[in-house]
Amino acid sequence: MSGLRSPPSWKSGSRKIAEGLEAAERAQRDLNLAQNKAAEELREAKQQGAELIEQANKRANQIVEEAKDKAREEGQRLLAAAKAEIDMELQRAKEALRSQVAAIAVAGAEKILESSIDEAANEELMKKLAAEL
Repeated sequence: MSGLRSPPSWKSGSRKIAEGLEAAERAQRDLNLAQNKAAEELREAKQQGAELIEQANKRANQIVEEAKDKAREEGQRLLAAAKAEIDMELQRAKEALRSQVAAIAVAGAEKILESSIDEAANEELMKKLAAEL
């Protein structure tokens, strides 16, 4: 009679196999969840990285544009200063020329008044005066 009964170790072995299979299924589910979570976190990290790169590029472009604007303003300021300097030099040159013309005119008038009112001499002085101007 002892041969027909199933040994107690067989039942405990099947239970251990069932528990092992159940544990393996749980582990597989946990692994799938962890992989899905890791994939989601990686996607989010990539998205955040792309946003940071986009923001950095926008800021870099903004800095470049600001530098261009400052350079334009500085160029315009230098151009205006150069034009003002040229205008001042031109005014000084005109004033110096006026002084020289006035001095030549006075000298010419003195020569005319000193010499006789001879028409030929007067014309010669006028030619000399014109040559000096």
